[in-house]
Amino acid sequence: MTTPAVTTPAVTAAATTAPATTPAASVEAHGTEARGTELERRIAQDPGGFRVLTGDRPTGPLHLGHYFGSLLNRVRLQNLGVEVVVLIPDYQVITDRDTAERLGEYTDGLLLDYLALGIDPARSTVFCHSAVPALNQLMLPFLSLVSVAELNRNPTVKDEIAHSRQSTVSGLMLTYPVHQAADILSCKGNVVPVGRDQAPHLELTRTIARRFNERYGAVFQEPDIMLSAAPLLLGTDGTKMSKSRANSVPLGATADETARLIRGATTDAERHITYDPDARPNVSSLVLLAALCLDRDPHEVAAEIGDGGAAALKRTVTDAVNSHLAPFRARRAEYAKDLTFVRSVLRAGNERANALAEATLDEVREAMGAFR
Repeated sequence: MTTPAVTTPAVTAAATTAPATTPAASVEAHGTEARGTELERRIAQDPGGFRVLTGDRPTGPLHLGHYFGSLLNRVRLQNLGVEVVVLIPDYQVITDRDTAERLGEYTDGLLLDYLALGIDPARSTVFCHSAVPALNQLMLPFLSLVSVAELNRNPTVKDEIAHSRQSTVSGLMLTYPVHQAADILSCKGNVVPVGRDQAPHLELTRTIARRFNERYGAVFQEPDIMLSAAPLLLGTDGTKMSKSRANSVPLGATADETARLIRGATTDAERHITYDPDARPNVSSLVLLAALCLDRDPHEVAAEIGDGGAAALKRTVTDAVNSHLAPFRARRAEYAKDLTFVRSVLRAGNERANALAEATLDEVREAMGAFR
């Protein structure tokens, strides 16, 4: 079974610009974006010199936010010749919930989505957390390199705690960024694509790599952050699209399910449709979704709908999404007929990841000196 190529739709500058909230944030964002431009140049010159680590927790089906926010970029990097390592962090499911219900089902779903999107097991590695013991052993020395205060003030952890389903916070939740550092550094990942909300995790990974090298000797490269240029898509309730908030449009949904979900999306009282993300975030997110699927400018899409109102907007979005995802859904259905093959991709990826992590752990033990 071969993996088809995927074409990434264009995203306009208007769709990708995210304003900073303060002058200091603006300076920081400008610096990060400048580094991102330089990183892209280096990747284009020598794609084989980079290894990307990315992934998704198996807590539910992937959705349109994942698709435009990160999934298409993984395929783009893979097709440029970059080694892409995709982690399914099954252990991390229990950071913010009591049990790992439906874990097998969700893991199969991730694999189906990856393959249907164009992740090629001959060029990329997909593996599960729990299948790589050496990765999890790296947590112990890494935890010794960070303070409790640093973990407590991580803004991403604070947000995840605020949206946690649990009444109390587990130690695993607090150390979540360190676990992510082990994910990345176990396979010597040197590029990590993330959204802005995940950037603090990556900064801690860079800190851990630097402190380890200073204390024990040079073992790790500080990974580069690749900020997503994709816009933020809102969920059907007007907040960030998220698996945990039950407001997403899953990639694997049927055409009828997609239509039902989009019909229920929040808009506003103004009939004339415009693209104005600041003043009309809910309407503009729907316009943007249609524009991304149609590979068009969102202002043009809004102008065509004009006085058609929310009903016409939602019809346009539904048709655009279903048309754009139809080839993906057809490929996904074909892969779903052979779950033996799909699961063999994960087994092979686990073997590859084990080899990488064990080699890294050997280096760590040798550098630390006291562990044989």
